[in-house]
Amino acid sequence: MEMIDLIREEKGDLKTVQLLYSAAIKKVVTKLEILNDEFKQTHNYNPIEYVKSRVKSDNSIREKMHRKGIKPSLENIVTELDDIAGVRIVCSFTPDIYKMVDIIGAQDDLTVVSVKDYIKNPKESGYKSFHMNVKVPIHLSDRMVNTQVEIQIRTIAMDFWASLEHKIYYKFEGNAPEYISRELRECASFVSMMDDKMLSLNEAIMQEKEKESQP
Repeated sequence: MEMIDLIREEKGDLKTVQLLYSAAIKKVVTKLEILNDEFKQTHNYNPIEYVKSRVKSDNSIREKMHRKGIKPSLENIVTELDDIAGVRIVCSFTPDIYKMVDIIGAQDDLTVVSVKDYIKNPKESGYKSFHMNVKVPIHLSDRMVNTQVEIQIRTIAMDFWASLEHKIYYKFEGNAPEYISRELRECASFVSMMDDKMLSLNEAIMQEKEKESQP
């Protein structure tokens, strides 16, 4: 069953919807922890540095619906907003991002709804991240409800830039002066160069270790 069907049957209220989103986040985060532990054990390497998660607050939901001109209703919340439940995966290097994309896409209990690659195609602001919307089956006492979660995957450097960019734009309520936007785009270029340099250094270290291990 889809969440919208639950609502239309009048068996879903706001508390039930919030419960489903929270449960979906727990399920995704637990899955990621297990996958990361497996990588540590099998490959002596962990592609995930850390994971953050949140269910969008009531105020944030109202603000976004107002900004998008959407009539506030439970049905519209579920059908028009795809980022109420959010999980952010922060990786060490860019290749780790695409590794996680492949792993998540291969999970048989997750359904990938859509993807947006803002790494290969950054936003005009300079924002970089990989977005996946997935549906997670949540089993209640009398039914199973597919619940959508937005997964964002980025490097530490990308996350650093995006977090500060969000705070800066929030202070200007989305209307920052052009010179601020220009400086942020320039900082985004520095972040990309740093990601590339750190990846290059890591590859060089791995090559040196491989040489040392050879007889």
